[in-house]
Amino acid sequence: MKNGVFSDFKVFSGNSHTELAEEIASIMGKPLGKATVTKFSDGEISVNLWESVRGIDVYIVQSTCNPVNDNLMELLIMIDAMKRASAGRINAVIPYYGYARQDRKAKARDPITAKLVANLLVAAGADRVVSMDLHANQIQGYFDIPVDHLVGMPILARYFKDKALEDVCVVSPDHGSVTRARNMAQYLNCPIAIVDKRRPEPNKSEIMNIIGNIDGKNCIILDDMIDTAGTISNAANAIKELGAKAVYACATHPVLSGPAVERLEQSVIEELVLLNTIPMPEEKKLDKMTFLSVAPLFAEAMTRIFTNGSVSKLFD
Repeated sequence: MKNGVFSDFKVFSGNSHTELAEEIASIMGKPLGKATVTKFSDGEISVNLWESVRGIDVYIVQSTCNPVNDNLMELLIMIDAMKRASAGRINAVIPYYGYARQDRKAKARDPITAKLVANLLVAAGADRVVSMDLHANQIQGYFDIPVDHLVGMPILARYFKDKALEDVCVVSPDHGSVTRARNMAQYLNCPIAIVDKRRPEPNKSEIMNIIGNIDGKNCIILDDMIDTAGTISNAANAIKELGAKAVYACATHPVLSGPAVERLEQSVIEELVLLNTIPMPEEKKLDKMTFLSVAPLFAEAMTRIFTNGSVSKLFD
């Protein structure tokens, strides 16, 4: 390191999303670092680094998506391997941060898993975290190390701006996504609406009311993630019944577990725009799905981190 800047950097990947890691490394002008992540016969994870990382600024790209526990352990063990190999700085690049939904005690005796995972990453030896659209902004404060929180909304907003839809309204599928929807509506220069819902139990939602005028509008529902797709499908069907001209939807993280694909296929959503923070098997892809890459944004952020540039200027 000279004058606070590392002489070189390397990009590594676990098994969660090697395609995205390779795309990021390629944009940054590097081959993916040589490492193998396998399992012993009893299921324990084995990590081998096949090149030196001594004094190097290293970036480990790993989404903690399904299988969540395996991918999280891979990331922790890779961090530990880098630390013991005397890496100069270890950056955990986590496009999708799992266990984020339990971010507070909503009722008595709840765990706060978002904080637990933050503790594990710091204890393993991570010096910095780079992630995108955390389920709640306060998760940044769970870390005692720097966190660069990237935002996927501008990528999605640019896509819809290029479509040049008329009479657009951005719809927040719940109260928690209002700020995100307002920011997108400001970018598209259009009004917003809010879906008032309640959750009788986890992974189930009921639509209570629609706040705002969606009659005759091209509605774009924006969320941070789609898991079982109950919320977004119910919201789409409700606003269509209440007079929306057409319904589009978009999200940063396509978790798509359980009945999600079937629900989306049967919903009134005309086009679903998703970012590739999580790998998508071919059998889950639908004709109405459009995928946009986050690799250019992550590559630019990582380049700025390496050169001590400003990451916040990416959002000016």
